[in-house]
Amino acid sequence: MNSVTVRTLLVRGMLAGVAAGVLAFVFAYLVGEGPVDAAIAFESANSHEHGGEELVSRSVQSTAGLATGVLVFGVAIGGIVALAFCFALGRIGRFGARATAGLTALAGFLLVYLVPILKYPANPPAVGNPDTLDKRTILFVLMIALSVLLGIAAVLLGRRLAPAWGNWNASIAAGLAFVAVVAVSMVVLPSGENTPKGFPATDLWEFRMASIGVQAVLWSSFGLLFGFLAERVLEPKPADSQVSTLAA
Repeated sequence: MNSVTVRTLLVRGMLAGVAAGVLAFVFAYLVGEGPVDAAIAFESANSHEHGGEELVSRSVQSTAGLATGVLVFGVAIGGIVALAFCFALGRIGRFGARATAGLTALAGFLLVYLVPILKYPANPPAVGNPDTLDKRTILFVLMIALSVLLGIAAVLLGRRLAPAWGNWNASIAAGLAFVAVVAVSMVVLPSGENTPKGFPATDLWEFRMASIGVQAVLWSSFGLLFGFLAERVLEPKPADSQVSTLAA
């Protein structure tokens, strides 16, 4: 794949990330803000510190602040996954552009988000001891890096076993090896649970489900949108080819 094509896919990946970020923002605003408000109310009711003024109002946090964070994340994910797509295309099987984009986005969702939160689940922003924030952040980033590295190792293991075991058996063996090593890692790594006593379990559950939902919307919509855009670049229709030839 030449550099021009890679650059084109990178730009389209970032555009798809913006569109996916908009959809994720709408979901987060409609579904996720309720549990966050409940967490803030709990913190206010149980805090011994009073006074002080918010630097950024809650209304700005839940609209412009939330939108900025989700869109920036979407653009970053779009660029990174687009580059991963360029590397994966043709190397993970005889899949077309759409299928490869979908599989790459699915792998990203599993490795970058779902596996890490099984060990370190999401908490509402107002919940938890701020003194342990740095430690919890480092542990979560470490879990992401470990998950991604183990995912890559599983793919390489599957490819190595495929000639002797067949694609299906090799994939199953690599998947089981990945799950086993991840399980051991989760047992060895320290706990990051920091939910205060008395916090409503329903609110915590709703927040975590909303968090998963936001990421699922972001990654799935990105996979679909980027797959469509990548296919237009890599697998143009005959009519598109004729138009391009005439234009040239």
